[in-house]
Parts: sequence; structure tokens; C-alpha cells
Amino acid sequence: MADSDSYLKWAACLLDGLPPGTQTELAVIRTPIAPSAGQIEAAVSGTGARELPPVLSARRLRSVAERFRADAVLLACTGPVVDVLASETLHGLKPRPVFLSGLPGISVPATEKAWLFRSGCDLFVVHSGREVEEFSRIAKELGGGGGVGLARLPFLRDGAAPAVPGPRDRVVFATQAKVPKRREERESILLALTRLAVARPDLDVVVKLRARDTERQTHNERHHYERLWNSMVAQDRLPAGALRFETGAMHEHLARATGFVTVSSTAALEAIAGGVPLLVLSDFGVSAEMINLVFEGSGVLGTLDELAAGVFRHPDPAWCRANYFHDPSEADWTHRLSALVDDARAGRLIPARSLLDGRQHAAARRRARLRVEIPPNMLRVGYRAKRKMRNYLKALT
Repeated sequence: MADSDSYLKWAACLLDGLPPGTQTELAVIRTPIAPSAGQIEAAVSGTGARELPPVLSARRLRSVAERFRADAVLLACTGPVVDVLASETLHGLKPRPVFLSGLPGISVPATEKAWLFRSGCDLFVVHSGREVEEFSRIAKELGGGGGVGLARLPFLRDGAAPAVPGPRDRVVFATQAKVPKRREERESILLALTRLAVARPDLDVVVKLRARDTERQTHNERHHYERLWNSMVAQDRLPAGALRFETGAMHEHLARATGFVTVSSTAALEAIAGGVPLLVLSDFGVSAEMINLVFEGSGVLGTLDELAAGVFRHPDPAWCRANYFHDPSEADWTHRLSALVDDARAGRLIPARSLLDGRQHAAARRRARLRVEIPPNMLRVGYRAKRKMRNYLKALT
């Protein structure tokens, strides 16, 4: 079960890696960041999903889980939702399934917060040897939780991107909701992309959006690129029509790409897997805050001026082996999951202990429960009323 577009894509792809004959069912939990119908279709495109997963309320999700009687439940959700699903919504299922969770993309550096929210799960799935080492260290220090399993990022496709009719003339910029934060930084990216488009009319320069301005995604995006573009065009700062803005499945865009650029996006790894040369912008810093620290030493860091000049690179092979492109035989998450399922069936499974069960975390859990139990429209009305009351009381003081 997933709660947003990025987690849904990860869940659908991860389920494809289960042993043949495994029966699976995929659903979206209704929250304020639940993906739209178009996002759902794009997320499961190219996977083994037989039909589009339904969007279910927490109560309906519990009912489906009871009927399905799963050996294992994948909680492919943001941290607070994982915690409340495991501790409350799905608590007491009989037989008690194995709970597993993970993160849908790059998780370097590993954070205590990610572990804490998922410490009620029996298996935590990550995607590189470096991530296994870092999260295992955190698990040892904090306790709680279950084991850490290694997977291959399931949407990485080895080898060249599949051939499609027409030329490979597309430069794809993959947006990231969280970084860079400042409006002027995002505008500088649009300016560099426009410089490239004007200098190279033979190229189709596309801004690949995770969501339209009216759609929700895993993280809020304060300065949406398409909104910024429309504003800059209206002010005659950019020529209309120089760039195109599209959504859809990333692998379809990469199939036509001759170059790829991002500030920080897991899609950079998809480009590497597809043999597409790329550029990870370093103008705004290389740090944990920019979510691009993992690309140090990769050979693909570059600048806005290089982007405007159409400079793209292939990564260092040694970096690839250490980061996400390990041999598939090293992945052990399915073996770990099978062993946990065997223990659960035999009554030997000792459920993972959540580190958030204490009284000091009760208020945070109540807030998370509201996100999964209250219809989003009603929740937004409540949030607006709360803000108005807070502002009113502040004005009185």
C-alpha cells in the first residue's frame, strides 16, 4: 500500500521482484498527498500491475487486509503514515503479517528519523551497500525495528534505453519538489534550459514534472516550475514555447533522451541505467540538504553554464558499483522476507518493536491518524480554520 506517487511507483516495481507465483494486491491509502488518476497510471506504467490500484480509506484498507490475509504487507508510505498503519490501522491482524517498508529512492545520508518511523516494521528495504551499512549502524545505536535488506532500485533498467520511433533529440530536466528551495534558484534553471533550447533548436527541451500545479505529490512544492515559467513568460523574461512541460512515466521520456539533467532526483539513476548521459547541477551546493551528496565522486556533477552549453557526462564505473548498481545477486531482501514469512507461519516471528510507542509520541500519532482517517477536503478545511484561529489569537496579543 502506498500514499503518494513516488512511493506507489516504488511499490509497484518492488512487487515485480518477488518470486514467480507470488499473489499480490496493490492499493493507495487516501491521504492529502494521494496521487491523482493520471499520476497513478504513470506510476504503475511498465510494471506488472494488472489494473490501476484503488484509492482506499483507512477503514476500507483494514477490511481489504483482513480479507486478503497477506503473509506480508508492504507499507510504501511516508514515515508518519507507515508508523500509524503498523501501530494502529493494521494492528491486531490475524494472522499477523510481516510488515516491511523502505524508501523509494536515494537515502544517503541515512537518517535516524527514517528509521524511527519505520521501526515497527520487520524488514527495512534499502538499495545500496552504503545504505545498508549506514542504516544498520543507526539500528544498532537506536534499537527497535527489524532487519535491513538490500534490493536493487527496482525501476533501474540495465543497458541502453529501448529504441523508439523517431530521433533521440530530447533533453529531460527532472524536477525535485524539495530542492532548490529559493524562487530565484529555480528561475536560474529555467533560464539555463532556455539558453540551451535557443542555442540548439534541434533539441526538444522538456521539463519533466512529478505533478501538475493542481496535483499533490510526496512533498509540497512552493515554487512550481510551470507556474514560474508562465510568470516569467508573462513578464517577457523568457520566450514562449522554448520549453515544454510534461508529466508521464520517466522511462518513456528517457527512451527519447540524448541528455538528462536534475538537481537531485532518483531519475538520475534511471538515466544511468539507460545509458543516457547526464548532469547533476552543483550550483546550489552539494550536501545532505540538497539531497545530492551521494553524487560526489560520480563524475556527473556540473553547472548551469555547462547545461546551457549542452554538456552531459557518463558516470564513473567504480562509483556505480558502490552506489545502486551492485550485482543483482547481492540483493537479499526477498530471501530475508521469505525467512520472516516462514517464521510468521510457524508462530516464531517476534514482531518488531516500534521506538515511537511511548507517551511522548502519542500526539504525533494522533495527527498522523487524522491524515489517513479524515477525507482530505475536510482535513484541509480544518487546517485552514486552525490557521485562522491561530492568527486571530496572535493579533489579540
